[in-house]
Amino acid sequence: MLERLQIVKQRFDEVSDLIIQPDIISDQKRYIELNREYKDLRLMMEKRDQYIELVNNIEESNEIIADGSDAEMVEMAKMQLDEAKAQLPALEDEINVLMIPKDPEDAKNVVVEVRAGTGGDEASIFAGDLYRMYTKYASDKGWKVEVVNLNEGTSGGFKEIIFEISGEDVYGTMKYESGVHRVQRVPQTETQGRVHTSAATVIVLPEAEEFDVELNMQEVRIERTTSTGPGGQSVNTTYSAIKLHHEPTGMIVSCQDQKSSHKNLEKALKVLRSRLYELELAKKQAADSATRKSLVSSGDRSAKIRTYNYPQGRVTDHRIGLTLYDLPNIVNGDIQKIIDELMIVTNTEKLKANSDSI
Repeated sequence: MLERLQIVKQRFDEVSDLIIQPDIISDQKRYIELNREYKDLRLMMEKRDQYIELVNNIEESNEIIADGSDAEMVEMAKMQLDEAKAQLPALEDEINVLMIPKDPEDAKNVVVEVRAGTGGDEASIFAGDLYRMYTKYASDKGWKVEVVNLNEGTSGGFKEIIFEISGEDVYGTMKYESGVHRVQRVPQTETQGRVHTSAATVIVLPEAEEFDVELNMQEVRIERTTSTGPGGQSVNTTYSAIKLHHEPTGMIVSCQDQKSSHKNLEKALKVLRSRLYELELAKKQAADSATRKSLVSSGDRSAKIRTYNYPQGRVTDHRIGLTLYDLPNIVNGDIQKIIDELMIVTNTEKLKANSDSI
């Protein structure tokens, strides 16, 4: 372990030196990457210091016990030895997890797209419930949420809503939410009290920086229209809504949330870049057998990942067979416990892959 930690320290010293070099500071992409790595390595250095302290305590205690000349010191050494040995395994587990190669995408902000699936009006209402669940979760995490575009359902909720979440390590947390979410409950419009099953699709895209995707604006047709739906007078009468047509892929991105045409264009371009970036990521992941086999891989958008059963008050995540009877709190944003379990499974798989390759 100490040898592995020494290698990490060498890299930490190297990165610490690099991030103050003028040529690195002037290269925005490289500077951001190195700063992210520095933050991760600094945490490893803290754990390294704790590990060295425990190892030294064990060695020191063993020496005092072996000497045996001072009974009081021997008793204190035995207590210190027991305490250090008890703390060491948990710290080693923490360090092993931190040493797993981190996905560089995890630190990115995200664009989330929630769309009503099967189930008509009830699916739109459920899509609205998911949006509220994510906004409450983001608020509890101290993240910022901004709506990009929405299409309201006829009886409430949304046929589609696209929004950005920005904060610390957002994609690394939210990526587990991609897939089909299913709800089982009695719809408000149901007079016979029968339970219906509806669905909504959630897509979580890592937000692409401008330097991540080279977007040729000659391949993008910009359409400006008046906004539709709720809004102030200026929103609905000026040509502020933006629709982008990306000719090579056929992608269409709309944004009408802002009063300013310029701001709507900026947001629409951000979504377009993120979608194009995700296409490249998907190709990369498809070539990675470990990612493809992962139990909780977020790559398959059509996979049914979770069921929210209202009559039984339960939520089941089908990827890991986790069932929690805490539906009211979960739909109110308390999804961390589910994400934690998914992360544990993912990290266990990565640890096993790492140990097999050593």
